[in-house]
Parts: sequence; structure tokens; C-alpha cells
Amino acid sequence: MIAFEELLGRFVGLDRRNKTWIFHEIDVARVELILEVRREFAIDDEALSLFLGLLDQVYDLRRQLGRLCDALAAQPPEIQAAVKRALPRTSND
Repeated sequence: MIAFEELLGRFVGLDRRNKTWIFHEIDVARVELILEVRREFAIDDEALSLFLGLLDQVYDLRRQLGRLCDALAAQPPEIQAAVKRALPRTSND
């Protein structure tokens, strides 16, 4: 975690407030992402909100898929093989 003052020092254009805030690294990464998306794609606040919502959904799906893969890996080999056979074939197979 880092203090708000350190966060302010990392990024140009952030406002200073009178309260002391503490941030986790993931919060810092999100601020950096927001600033980068605004700078690179020149999108407004409404579009940024939509973008962040969709991105959050992608990250949530990745976490869920990871948990599903972990659960499958814990199953006996015959269960793993049955699941693999049930998956549709793709051009990458």
C-alpha cells in the first residue's frame, strides 16, 4: 500500500485533498490504467466508465475460469478426460 501523497507524486493531474488516504497497489494500477486510457484513446468519462465496467467483467471471468481450471485439475483423470472430450473442437486443437 502507498500513501495518497506518493500516488499524487506518481501522476500528473491528480487533485490533492486534505484527508490522508492509503491505497493498495491494485488501486494504483487502476489509476494508472485510467490515465493511460484517457491519454491514449481520448475518451470521455462516460465511455471510460463503460470501458472500466467491461474490463472488470473480463477480469472477473478470468478469475472464475482459473477457479474452474483448478477444480478440474483436482478431479480424477477419467473425469478430466470426459470433460476434455465434451469440449467443442476449435481450430487451435
